Amino acid sequence: MVNRRSVLVAGTLLAASARFPALAAAPSHQLTAAQESRIAALVAAMTLDEKLGQMTQIAGGRQIALNSRLDAAALDRVRAGRVGSFLHVAGAEPLLALQRVAVEESRLGIPLLFAMDVVHGYRTIFPVPLAMAASFDPDVARQASRVAAVESSVSGLHWTFAPMIDIARDARWGRVVEGAGEDPYLGARIAVAQIEGFQTADLDNPDAMLACAKHIGAYGAAIGGRDYDSAELSERTLRETYLAPFHAASNAGVGTMMTAFNDLAGVPTTGNADLVRGILRQEWGYQGLVVSDWNAIKELMAHGAAATPAEAAALALRASVDMDMTSDTYADHLGTAVAADPTLLPLVDEAVGRILAAKARLGLFDDPFRFGDAARQRVVLGSAEHRAAARRAAQRSIVLLRNEGEVLPIAAGRRIALIGALADDASSTLGSWRARGRAEESVTLRQALGEAGNVDYVPGAEPRSDDTSGIADAVAAANRADVVVVALGEDYDYSGEARSRSDITLPGAQTALIEALRATGKPVVAVLMNGRPLALEDALADIPAVVETWFLGNESGHAIADVLLGRISPAGRLPMGIPRRSGQMPMFYAHPPTGRPADPDLAVDSARYRDVDIGPLFPFGHGLSYGRFAYSGLQVAAQDAGEAARYTVALNVRNTGTVAADEVVQLYVRAPVAGLARPVKELRGFARVPLAPGQSRRVTFMLGSDQFAHWDDGWKVAAGDVDIMVGSSSEDIRQTAVLTVPRSYPLADGAMAGAALPTDVTIG
Repeated sequence: MVNRRSVLVAGTLLAASARFPALAAAPSHQLTAAQESRIAALVAAMTLDEKLGQMTQIAGGRQIALNSRLDAAALDRVRAGRVGSFLHVAGAEPLLALQRVAVEESRLGIPLLFAMDVVHGYRTIFPVPLAMAASFDPDVARQASRVAAVESSVSGLHWTFAPMIDIARDARWGRVVEGAGEDPYLGARIAVAQIEGFQTADLDNPDAMLACAKHIGAYGAAIGGRDYDSAELSERTLRETYLAPFHAASNAGVGTMMTAFNDLAGVPTTGNADLVRGILRQEWGYQGLVVSDWNAIKELMAHGAAATPAEAAALALRASVDMDMTSDTYADHLGTAVAADPTLLPLVDEAVGRILAAKARLGLFDDPFRFGDAARQRVVLGSAEHRAAARRAAQRSIVLLRNEGEVLPIAAGRRIALIGALADDASSTLGSWRARGRAEESVTLRQALGEAGNVDYVPGAEPRSDDTSGIADAVAAANRADVVVVALGEDYDYSGEARSRSDITLPGAQTALIEALRATGKPVVAVLMNGRPLALEDALADIPAVVETWFLGNESGHAIADVLLGRISPAGRLPMGIPRRSGQMPMFYAHPPTGRPADPDLAVDSARYRDVDIGPLFPFGHGLSYGRFAYSGLQVAAQDAGEAARYTVALNVRNTGTVAADEVVQLYVRAPVAGLARPVKELRGFARVPLAPGQSRRVTFMLGSDQFAHWDDGWKVAAGDVDIMVGSSSEDIRQTAVLTVPRSYPLADGAMAGAALPTDVTIG
């Protein structure tokens, strides 16, 4: 699956010692001539075993027991130059000591890279990535990554395996919690923001760390939403949807990328030369470090793509995977492959050169001990400033899904029955991949609402048990109250890696709990806590107020209470649609219309299920507010004609309500192409606009015709009319217009196009 014009034959590549290119479009990350010379000299001086050592990452511990494997045998490997990187390590003092062994006791003194999955916070835990995407505010993701980088780097870490930028359109897949949802445009914008937060403009910044865009391929397209399973899709879908955030990440200068576990159209990604060496390296010009996922090179044998470890090592090397995470396949078997095929040796040099370049960009050759500061570590980890940033991120990530009868915000003085075990589950606030986060440092909803007083808490039921014995107490509490707040969803361990579910309805006795509370007749506010969209049509029937809170991190309780009590107006939007039934998966708004579009009349044969209403329960981009907003004055104007034409799309947005609130203005396009069934709409811009009561502001989007491109053995733009749709969600379109692309044209090989390209927005 690669543009035939750009297939790269591995045997024709130059040795890495010839040149070490800069990361794509990241001039501040370029190597100096002195650094290039140093790397070339090191590669020339290394033995093959030392080269394979640089290409090897080993676990220094486990996620639950960091540094636990830093034993005498591991230190001897460091002294012998047979390790390039450690993961599952952390802490300023132990990592400085380990680095000293590498620099002072190995033959060439090459520093190590220390890595960890710092996904949404190190010690200060922010909302899970899916929640941060719901903010529709890249600054939230950028700030979260910045805080994580500060806390990680002061703790001795150089490298995080984040952001995960896989597009996911099947909520059964457990790893949707780690990404930005179903849309490639939103995913690309959040990805770039995270990369900027982790790396800053200069990787030599003492608080910067290498980011890792993962998992290149189409990991989120796994069949049936089953983690690690195959992905089978067209090249058009691969290019237009699943690769868009990766192209944007490459252009943003992300320091590293990780290959996916799955196979793509029968070719395992870790051994996919057309994808990694072809598209990523040659077409896009990416020269950063590429690392496998955990044990994935060895698993090429389980895929059936290689018969022996030596074959697996050669396959991954030819695909341009530079570093082997944990399997030791390069260390133990790539030498055998090189002996059998000496043409692999230049590829080894090339990989080692990229690994050393990553270390040089971090400044490790100039000062290998610049990361890690035990004294500063005690000051910055979980600081008040970082906690404040986490609370703001959590507030901006909450989505108000339903508010019939204006049940929310809860008026002062009303008696609240708070029900549901998740309301007091501090561990679940952290979500998956909690790094060094501590549950005891999280504020639960029970704690936060308790600070406001007049709250009666009853667990009622919890997600991991079918025990209904607590429901009677919950009903009694509801009957004593003026309003019922019930926390529903999954605990954190239901989502994440290897956490796919076939049935994404409420687990445990929670369905019985909500049915009993509904029967009380009291106004009920459902507060959803989960790492994926759940299928909740039945559970939420006749529930007047519904708030999606995801897993919001350390400041979860405070942020939710801020919304429930009206201290702030919610403005989050759904990054994935919420289905009615599990059987609707996969589901996404940007689908082709089909020849027989879904029709509500069951007498008409159309593209729908007969046993459920059409579409999602809540669509992509949906979210309500305590404000009210009016749209007007949409104008579209061409700024220039010809190829790569530019257009402005401008409109007025006014807060007609009585409270200050943000509106998230969303711009969708439909660009028909003769002979193709194109999506009914695609996101190409958004703006979170703060508005005081009665205030009106003008929002202007700047589009380029390259953003309407489609893939057809190359990126192409078709002449013709493009529908412009602006509104408050993918289904709540308030204003429409049409612009015209004057002529058709192809884009150059490697050019960014479609959803990968950003839209400039100004707010007047």
